[in-house]
Amino acid sequence: MTAHQHGHHENPPADTDPARFWDERYSQSDRIWSGRVNPVLAEVAADLSPGTVLDLGSGEGGDAIWLAARGWRVTAVDVSSVALDRLAAEAERAGVAERITTLRHDVTQGFPPGRFDLVSAQFFQSPLVLPREKVLPPAAAAVAPGGRLLVVEHGAPPPWSGLDPDDPRFATPEEILAAVDLDADGWEIERLGAAHRTATHDGHTGELVDHVVLVRRR
Repeated sequence: MTAHQHGHHENPPADTDPARFWDERYSQSDRIWSGRVNPVLAEVAADLSPGTVLDLGSGEGGDAIWLAARGWRVTAVDVSSVALDRLAAEAERAGVAERITTLRHDVTQGFPPGRFDLVSAQFFQSPLVLPREKVLPPAAAAVAPGGRLLVVEHGAPPPWSGLDPDDPRFATPEEILAAVDLDADGWEIERLGAAHRTATHDGHTGELVDHVVLVRRR
């Protein structure tokens, strides 16, 4: 489910099966993502005591393995069995497999059970239809008392993409927060805004913008 897509590919038909789409996407190469932890997640988790974490759209496991290596007990969820197989193999190599549970699940069709100290939704933008208002409220419901929900999305297309910076698929932090549909009395907003980082792609270096929502259940 993880989607660091930037719109390079035409969007598939609306009735495309997500599991088949992502299995085929992952099968096109030995590795799709960098294998590194997403930087905002690393920054947030560094200040927290390790506990239980739900990693939504875990992909090949860059975040899950990083968290497990720091003592978190990770439930890694993805719609692609190909991605989860890679995650499990990487977790074995990293010596953290006993702290990671993989779960193949389409979160648009339901949500895994349990309550977690941290629920992480990193870069859920997708070539497929993936409505925030359907996925993010159950993600918040999975947060234990005192726990946190972290949502990070691309805030703008990368400078090398050729896409319009005002493309409506890039929601503002406030729009992302609104889609979570929180009970204001039960939550504290800890972070709402943009984070900037430098990245390189095919020899081009530019600044990327991430939109960040971090909320804590009271």
